[in-house]
Amino acid sequence: MTFELELRGITKRYPGVLANDAVDLAVRPAEIHAIVGENGAGKTTLMSLLYGLFPPDEGEIFIRGERVEFSSALDAIAAGLGMVHQSFKLFPTLSVAENVVFRQEPRRRGLIDRSAGVARVSDLADRYGLAVDPEAAVEDLPVGVLQRVEILKALYRDAQVLILDEPTAVLTPQERDQLFEVIRRLREAGRTIIFITHKLGEVMAISDRVTVLRNGRAVADLVTAETDPAEITLHMTGRAVDLDRRAPEHQPDQAVLEVENLTVLGGHGRAVVKDASFQVRSGEIVGIAGVAGNGQSELIEALCGLTEADTGAVTLSGTDITMADVAGRRAAGLAYIPEDRYGVGTIRQASVSENLLIGHHREETVQRRGWFDRGAVARLTRRLVEVFDIKAGSVAGPVSTLSGGNLQKVVVAREMEHGTPLLIAEQPTRGLDIGAIEFVHSQLIRYRDQGGAVLMVSAELSEILALSTRILVMFEGSIVATLDPRTVDEPEIGLYMTGAHLEAAVA
Repeated sequence: MTFELELRGITKRYPGVLANDAVDLAVRPAEIHAIVGENGAGKTTLMSLLYGLFPPDEGEIFIRGERVEFSSALDAIAAGLGMVHQSFKLFPTLSVAENVVFRQEPRRRGLIDRSAGVARVSDLADRYGLAVDPEAAVEDLPVGVLQRVEILKALYRDAQVLILDEPTAVLTPQERDQLFEVIRRLREAGRTIIFITHKLGEVMAISDRVTVLRNGRAVADLVTAETDPAEITLHMTGRAVDLDRRAPEHQPDQAVLEVENLTVLGGHGRAVVKDASFQVRSGEIVGIAGVAGNGQSELIEALCGLTEADTGAVTLSGTDITMADVAGRRAAGLAYIPEDRYGVGTIRQASVSENLLIGHHREETVQRRGWFDRGAVARLTRRLVEVFDIKAGSVAGPVSTLSGGNLQKVVVAREMEHGTPLLIAEQPTRGLDIGAIEFVHSQLIRYRDQGGAVLMVSAELSEILALSTRILVMFEGSIVATLDPRTVDEPEIGLYMTGAHLEAAVA
């Protein structure tokens, strides 16, 4: 048969790294083809080569049976390829329509016809179920809608093959489900989708076939309906991994974090966190579950000093930190893995080594007579890179060169390293592959077992159930339930998350 696209023997080398090693890939017309692998397995590099962002060192690319050579992404677009990157390529001050038609604006009498552009984008959005206001400013849109804008950009240029690079890494479960509906519509319309991910549940839910990359090589080509997550995991990691296994029980001790009647007002003057009170004790993991936008992010920002609480009190290890700034809270013993690893968790221009020091750079262990001890810094960096398996070409290079998963490992490694009494972990495994998730889970349990208190927010209910000692559920800014993970399941938690239990109580 004639494949929609085919890669033969694709090889790409960087200094000290063989990113892709003689990779073969064949994608059929109008199929959803998943490409999976651990962080650093070569997924994004392979797609970047296909999309013309870099030239391969060896190998050939065929589009609908014809050999092609791309010198830029423009060549790939002209050949019918479109790509939605992990970090979106949009102009924030322009409208949706202006972003979509950029450089291919409809014209009338030599001038840009803005109304025609809006009409075309609106028609395209309606055709594929992409709920987007063409005239909305991009800077005002949530991340799930921004992704739809990127898909519209590719469809506007008549992309027959759409490459989605880790498309759900920054989406809520609801946004993910909406994206899947769009992807199915695209397949029904004859488009071919390449879906890069490491989430096996998504592979099983959305794909027709799956190619597994490991250490830069394609090690398996599977029909999704004829395989299962255990087999895919084995190809990815070389071992069996069980992420649903419950953490062994551990007896909590004294309260480390005490939150009393905490209220946070949003920009509109309404409370986004309402009278929240709870404790996190030494030796326990407290999980927070909730549909995105129900106050979890604002609660965490208030606890970390990024947002000022309007009323209430916060105590850490007996010290009132209600009015403390971020540095004061860190000094009191708070470590923080933020949801936004790009904007909050790292300084992208700084090196890997420097990012592993941020927040702890004044500690005596890395200083000598007021100056950095280069030897101590190098030893710390080497150890964290090795222990957390951070794949970086050079620790002296900018952290922005790392994949999203390896960037997350940098943040997790830094915040877990120093044995603070309290760790606040917001989406700690978002963007990580299955092996890295297993490792982070083990580190969170180790942190707990050594007497640390962990407050964890996660969009993955399986993660909440597997790790938590107690589960707090947030709905419309309030903590509406405290649940025992040993006696509840995901559907029951979901009822609290959507307010169904409250409606039943009123009835």
